[in-house]
Amino acid sequence: MIIDLGLTDYEECYRTQREMAARRKLGEIEDTLILAEHNNVFTVGRMGARKNLLVDSDYLHERGIKVLNVDRGGDITFHGPGQLLIYPIIELKEKWRDLHKYMRLLEDVAIKYLERYSLQPGRMPGLTGVWVSGKKVVSIGIGVTNWVTYHGLSVNIKPDLGFFDMIYPCGLRGVKMASLESLTGKDISMEEAKIDILSDFEKVFNYGKIYFSSPAYIGGITRKGEI
Repeated sequence: MIIDLGLTDYEECYRTQREMAARRKLGEIEDTLILAEHNNVFTVGRMGARKNLLVDSDYLHERGIKVLNVDRGGDITFHGPGQLLIYPIIELKEKWRDLHKYMRLLEDVAIKYLERYSLQPGRMPGLTGVWVSGKKVVSIGIGVTNWVTYHGLSVNIKPDLGFFDMIYPCGLRGVKMASLESLTGKDISMEEAKIDILSDFEKVFNYGKIYFSSPAYIGGITRKGEI
């Protein structure tokens, strides 16, 4: 099942993730992908520290930007419009109980997607995510409950990269962030990005056909059926 929440507050999307993960544990639903963009927010993972936030709370409060502690892996990151979030709700117990393999597969999805644009994406030794020319384009932080996954990966399609200057992204000093738009000079629509990355997800995870299910839709596409 695919659920596209569109532009939504992080907290609302998180509640949906937890609800769907609970239902997946009970076997009430099949594996599910939740797609979203978020209103501007900084999130700090379980291994993170607010010392990696470089602006003060008054500055953020004046601009209506929240800082949230969340239960994913990793450190601090930014989410905002123009960034595509993919939150897989997948039961791993009956597939393979290997979280490292799972995260490498998420990276493979992003690598396959970025290769569509004649880029040369890859990994950095000892780090999670996907990089192009030494700049980070895709961040990954997962959560797992009883071998059901939530949280996931964020792909910088065309967000305002200036927000990353307010943090040490993923707790890494000196890291440079990039977007697909900044690397290619192309204006890529979010609807196009969603359709392409869902296709790549299907190939990497070797699912069968993925179906749109109510209330899911991709942007202005309202048809039902397989991709």
